Amino acid sequence: MAESIDISQLNQLIERQSSFVTNLMAGMDQVIVGQRHLVESLLIGLLSDGHVLLEGVPGLAKTLAIKTLAQLVEAKFSRIQFTPDLLPADVTGTMIYSQRDERFMVEKGPVFANFVLADEINRAPAKVQSALLEAMQEREVTIGKETFQLPRPFLVLATQNPIEQEGTYPLPEAQVDRFMLKVVIDYPKLEEEKRIIRQNITGERTSVRPVMSTKEIEDARGVVRQVYIDEKIEQYIADIVFATRYPEKYGLKDIKDYVEFGASPRASINLALAARAYAFLKRRGYVIPEDVRAVAHDVLRHRIGLTYEAEANDVTAEEIVSKILNKVEVP
Repeated sequence: MAESIDISQLNQLIERQSSFVTNLMAGMDQVIVGQRHLVESLLIGLLSDGHVLLEGVPGLAKTLAIKTLAQLVEAKFSRIQFTPDLLPADVTGTMIYSQRDERFMVEKGPVFANFVLADEINRAPAKVQSALLEAMQEREVTIGKETFQLPRPFLVLATQNPIEQEGTYPLPEAQVDRFMLKVVIDYPKLEEEKRIIRQNITGERTSVRPVMSTKEIEDARGVVRQVYIDEKIEQYIADIVFATRYPEKYGLKDIKDYVEFGASPRASINLALAARAYAFLKRRGYVIPEDVRAVAHDVLRHRIGLTYEAEANDVTAEEIVSKILNKVEVP
């Protein structure tokens, strides 16, 4: 009985605290036509303190969505256009000599922002990718002999283009694992396409104003951490992740030869965190199996290694995750 009272109190708390979600969604809708899944994924990353990798062909509003979100939150935004000649110092910063002061001074790089857009991350060489990914993991940067904390909140939103492979440096599997979500963006629907045309030929640019502060985001993250996850849901998450490692134990012998390696424990953690944030977006104080299923593809698609046999048979990580979700028993 006490537990049900706690849940009802939690629901009331979330109802009060999540009012900003409506404002953020409305602000995004003013600029972005459709792409609801993209917008929700960015908010899940924001509320869970997790970084997001967006993949899609050019022109699907990836960059625009990230810039709009940064404008809606009163936060510092920086964009890094990744190119093959970029250096790690161009991202993190460097020491420069000041003739006036006759000493070396720290010049902080664009990574010192609340929202960092890493545009076309697969165009930069491994050293630059590693410098960014280290900052993402440690939440700090060392320049010279000094270590600097990155601002809070700190969110890296990276984009990559899947169609061009020439002159690109694909992110290694171990580094892609640092991203909480990998979101694949699809083309807009026909009606949405017509709205996009109409908006752009009129030449009207919708300007958005901040609707919340970074302090409110930190407060909201505290509430998200209180969202209740039952032991059965935890077991469900563990079963899904274990099914990527040992499919034969879950009656999935047909996919065993397609999986080279399964998802890491980081997947289990991120699946729970993302499900919590999704429940918060839906104004609920507890996680249900549908929340886990809603975020499973984005959390797992970049954490499953495929064999050559899978590639030869055109089997994708998407299909493997779908088969696992259909097979693992729902609590």
